[in-house]
Amino acid sequence: MKTRQTGFTLVEIAIVLVIIGLLLGGILKGQEMIIQAKVKNSITDFSGVSAAYYGYQDRYRATPGDDPGANRWTTPTAATPGDGNRILVGKYKPAAATDESALWWDHLRRSGFVTGGSGVTNPNNSFNGILGVEQGDGAATPGAVLDGFTNLILCSTNLPDKVAIALDVQMDDGQPGSGAVRGQLVSGDPASIATNAVSGYVETGTNSYTLCRQF
Repeated sequence: MKTRQTGFTLVEIAIVLVIIGLLLGGILKGQEMIIQAKVKNSITDFSGVSAAYYGYQDRYRATPGDDPGANRWTTPTAATPGDGNRILVGKYKPAAATDESALWWDHLRRSGFVTGGSGVTNPNNSFNGILGVEQGDGAATPGAVLDGFTNLILCSTNLPDKVAIALDVQMDDGQPGSGAVRGQLVSGDPASIATNAVSGYVETGTNSYTLCRQF
């Protein structure tokens, strides 16, 4: 008695391969859509903090963090006022909770212009990095991230390379060393963003950047 062999036909195999291809395509497309959504969230971060800053200025005629009248808030604890000299002291990643760049977030939260988080804690972005503000130094150091920035700057850290490129293209000129948006090749949350500007973005899939935009 002969044994009949069973197996997949070429048509069935082709159908399976097509289904696998569609699934992989859908997954990759979904990942790109997620990244693009995070890019839009990052742009909203920059725009939202800028709007909060200008709103605070209009209401109190002062800079958050530097506001000498911040003792208007007494609950749940008394707010720490700034010195009122119109210069925000401290790095975008504050070294101490009393730095004006840290008080910036406390004043904005107490005034209601920024929600989420608490106290002087830097808010997070969509890529496990932080947002932070510091005073531009206007240093004439060729290639420095802050070169020519004399106003306040807002920085967002730990941005994947393709996200950093998209942000700079959509908000500025697409060049990390010029314009209103500057980029630094670095991972995590560096203590300083005053140096190490790069001449051009490099998209490897593993590079991370810190982007700063002048208000």
